[in-house]
Amino acid sequence: MQPDPTADTDPGATALTEVVTRLRRALRTSIRSDYPWESLPMAQVELLLALRDDEPARVGALAARQRLAPSTVSGLVQTLVEAGLVARETGADDRRVAVVRLTAAGRARLDGWERAHLDRFTAALAGLSDEERTRLGAAIPALSRLADQLGEAGTV
Repeated sequence: MQPDPTADTDPGATALTEVVTRLRRALRTSIRSDYPWESLPMAQVELLLALRDDEPARVGALAARQRLAPSTVSGLVQTLVEAGLVARETGADDRRVAVVRLTAAGRARLDGWERAHLDRFTAALAGLSDEERTRLGAAIPALSRLADQLGEAGTV
């Protein structure tokens, strides 16, 4: 008999893990059904989001920020370069260093991705009661703080 991995876990943590997993899966599936043009893998989207927040960026800095191996990020960047979504350039401060920037096509694709997600969430929220929407709205600050805690190095 296998041990129960949730035996010593807070029931709230278990329930939240299950709901977040279901939400991610449902959103990913519905986006690809409702917006078949949206085929970017999440790793690429996360890299585009990181670049938008802080560009130009070195591959090493992106790797550290995303907590991925530099070789993994380098491969993702190359795929995005080939798709025309990012450009590799020489660093302004150090010409030996390559930096990565979003292209206009990359910005447009990221804007479309965000619009598709916003439209999908808006439609799903419309199916909830006013009370449920109010409760979700009230939970957003706590969920944001939880995301910050999970994102801090060494907390998980």
